[in-house]
Amino acid sequence: MKRVLAVFTLLLCCVTSVSAQTASWQGAEEVFGRKGVVQGDMFKVTFPRTDLSVKVGDLVVEPGLALTSWIGFKEMGKQAMMMGDLVLLEGEVAPVMAKLLAEGIKVTALHNHLLKATPVVMYLHFSAEGDPARLARSMRSALSASGTPLGAVAPPAALAVPPDWTKVEAILGKSGSKKGNLLQVSFSRKEKITEKGMEVPPYLGLATGINFQMMGNQAATTGDFVLLGDEVNPVVKALIDHGIAVTAIHSHMLHETPRLFFLHFWGVAQPENIALGLKAALAQTNSLP
Repeated sequence: MKRVLAVFTLLLCCVTSVSAQTASWQGAEEVFGRKGVVQGDMFKVTFPRTDLSVKVGDLVVEPGLALTSWIGFKEMGKQAMMMGDLVLLEGEVAPVMAKLLAEGIKVTALHNHLLKATPVVMYLHFSAEGDPARLARSMRSALSASGTPLGAVAPPAALAVPPDWTKVEAILGKSGSKKGNLLQVSFSRKEKITEKGMEVPPYLGLATGINFQMMGNQAATTGDFVLLGDEVNPVVKALIDHGIAVTAIHSHMLHETPRLFFLHFWGVAQPENIALGLKAALAQTNSLP
């Protein structure tokens, strides 16, 4: 009888734990007015800038290629660590930054990812700790100071003939996520990365992200490499040698260990040629295959 009671108590604790975790993210989802994605003890919600029409040269940049804000949370007991990246027009930076600071959220970086974009788009990184629902309310307040659409997200229209990314995935050695004209592939680093002593998983922006957008027989690529200092210049050389432009090198965080640099890139070419250049750059990093 005692054993049965012990097992029942254990099951009840597990159910309570799961319910508590679900409830914490549910509160954030209610604030944001949209569903997020849960991975283990983490939660992420995205805000595509579908209100913008941004061009680089003749290419109209799809939100999934380079124009999606994201907010990520990781459980810390009954609270959460939060970080993310907001896509903003130049005129939106000051009011959004003021809102973040007023809500007690730290600004950790502000910079470009793209070059020669029309209109100019900036990327604002942030971090905070606290109750998930409260943090969500603070972020919604900050987002409301921009033109970011806060309503439900319409699913992308299905393509009659979706792009064939088989050769690209074979070159990179990894399958990616496919939506419409887009392919997204990520590569985690082998090191344990911490912020103020707490581990920050790849899911919260610490994996090298590579995005493709098909345009006729060619593809555009952009994303960011997560690098140690000694890896920066070998990756720069590998990309340039393969005709892929480096568009920015900067930090995203303030207190990470080891110190990291984020290198952004842009290229337009045959998809397989792009993949070969990105593979050569990945070979210069301590990333998981």
